[in-house]
Amino acid sequence: MAETAVARKIEKLRDELRRHEHLYYVLDAPEISDAEYDALLNELKKLEAAHPDLVTPDSPTQRVGGKPAEGFRKAQHSRPMLSLDNAYSAEELADWDRRVRELAGNLPVEYTAELKLDGLSVALSYEAAPNGGARLAMGLTRGDGQTGEDVTSNIRTIRSVPLSLPAERLKKAKLPQGIELRGEVVMPEAAFLLMNEEREREGLPAFVNPRNSAAGTLRTLDSSIVARRRLVFFAYFLLVDGEYFAAGQTATLDALTTLGFRVNPHRHLVSSVEEMMKFIDDAESKRATLGYEIDGVVLKVDAHATQQRLGYTGRAPRWAIAYKFTAKSGVTQVKSITVQVGRTGKLTPVAELAPVFIGGTTVSRATLHNADFIERLGLKLGDWVKVERGGDVIPKVVEVIEDADHPRGKHSFKFPTECPECGSKVVRAEGEADYRCVNADCPAKLRESLLHFGRREVMNIEGLGDAVVQQLAEKRLVKSVADLYELDEKALGSLEKEVVRVDKKTQQKIAKKEALLGPKAVKTLIEQIENSKKSGLARVLMGLGIRFVGERTAELLAQEFGSIEALMAASAEELERVEEVGPRISQAILEFFADKENRNLVKRLADAGVDMTAEKKQRTAQLAGLTFVLTGTLPTLTRDEAEEKIEAAGGKTSGSVSKKTSYVVAGEEAGSKLDKARELKIPVIDEKGLLALLAGGPAPS
Repeated sequence: MAETAVARKIEKLRDELRRHEHLYYVLDAPEISDAEYDALLNELKKLEAAHPDLVTPDSPTQRVGGKPAEGFRKAQHSRPMLSLDNAYSAEELADWDRRVRELAGNLPVEYTAELKLDGLSVALSYEAAPNGGARLAMGLTRGDGQTGEDVTSNIRTIRSVPLSLPAERLKKAKLPQGIELRGEVVMPEAAFLLMNEEREREGLPAFVNPRNSAAGTLRTLDSSIVARRRLVFFAYFLLVDGEYFAAGQTATLDALTTLGFRVNPHRHLVSSVEEMMKFIDDAESKRATLGYEIDGVVLKVDAHATQQRLGYTGRAPRWAIAYKFTAKSGVTQVKSITVQVGRTGKLTPVAELAPVFIGGTTVSRATLHNADFIERLGLKLGDWVKVERGGDVIPKVVEVIEDADHPRGKHSFKFPTECPECGSKVVRAEGEADYRCVNADCPAKLRESLLHFGRREVMNIEGLGDAVVQQLAEKRLVKSVADLYELDEKALGSLEKEVVRVDKKTQQKIAKKEALLGPKAVKTLIEQIENSKKSGLARVLMGLGIRFVGERTAELLAQEFGSIEALMAASAEELERVEEVGPRISQAILEFFADKENRNLVKRLADAGVDMTAEKKQRTAQLAGLTFVLTGTLPTLTRDEAEEKIEAAGGKTSGSVSKKTSYVVAGEEAGSKLDKARELKIPVIDEKGLLALLAGGPAPS
């Protein structure tokens, strides 16, 4: 067969296989049997094997790679993959809807309602191909929102992900060759059950639920294993040049469908809270019949211009919200109560339960929060209780069941007066609900501090898990988080685990010690620890474990002070100038840095080369004491840019007009806020007036 004829035959087979993949994996409308598909694929494999120069990266034969990878590299997202704020009731949705409409002014407000898929968020990048189409270039996990893991080899095995996008589809969707998709990888319930049946036959433990299975599968280093797990990808966002598709969310979903991606069909355009709740109720009623897991509904402002005006908070878009379904619950018996010690020394009681199946997961433990919570419940050992998976994730005891079928327990639980880990005295400060261990060297506090420090959203040290931390603490290789930066290959190579094997001759179980980490894992962990030095001030502040300082507060402090030295030298007054920092947080910060051991810890981190700086927001005081309300579209500034300039100059912004408002800044299509300002005789200025105030001059009258 002539070379040109072979090339035509190969391309024809590829087109045919792609068409059948789309019919089967995207449209759920197969035209041929699995055997017929395999026959076509085998024919293509033989032709490509005979003509390797004609093999292309987007060929259907190239979905599964060769030997397993040694690890995943990390890569930066084109723009952050943010979280969503949550709502749990119609009242909370109504509050969000009101805020959206106030900020939107006269711009249109309608929402696309979509199912909240319970899987793993990923970003897929496509780059220009020589034929005018596009090819899959990279697949990233969400990671910490800023940086994800490159799992392209595994993404390629998912049949609902096109390896290439034809030029005619891009043209029809009015899109360039270079685009980015965002969506959710899920494991269908049928694939989950089949996988667990296979594991049971092999004598392996079953996986807990489809979501965890999908996440674990996508991070498996052997792409051939991923291919067998039958994952599915649903697309729901589209980015062009790092910006969301300007046509809006409904048009985005239509364009994704045109491109050949699987888009969830359960979506609807709604314009009121009543319509939102109807969609939510319908979604919850269909939940058990979908064939994949969902845990709520996502509502997104449909119009792109309105999205732009609403902008973002530090962690989430203002134009989208996730409505979480009511927590799933079950009834079971409390067998005992244990007490865990956290990184701050907080003692948390945990109910040890008779196992109960709730929402796809077997629950055997649930939090009891604190001693006061147990007292309010009147909980006794042996009681029957209702357990919920809060937000469908964290199990918690919500009430004691008392009826003829569920007799009460007889023994009350006494909260310990000594730490269950180290035996030291526990105390409860006046006005607080929690008991705490006062021993600075408590091993539980050390373990939890190390785990917290290594978490993805903190210093992002992959590989610093429970088993490693347990060994580091037991062997006294690490006594504080600063010691992590002194670990070497010898120290990590000394960590051990106990392995039990069965002697084939005697059938007796033999326990022996083996290395916990292999040479590659040791090298990778050292690289992860080294890379964490570049995390910056905000993450270090989270890692230090200062009470009440979470992600948002840490970011605000980092932007305000710019360095750990400046923060340590700050007074209570200076700290409380920072947005969201009040007396309680400022006192916690002052107490933390007043402690000699904590200051020494900071010094050791600095000596190890940990970056504890941030880009400082340049602030002035021109607008100190003034409050501004923005309405309408400004000529050159976006709402976020205007708010940032006001806050950088010492002013405050508000979403509503009141007697405390100093100025209303009005642009085109200003809404009801302008009327309210006139009614209250609040000064109204335009963008030029705002810029004049920012420059230190008077606002034009």
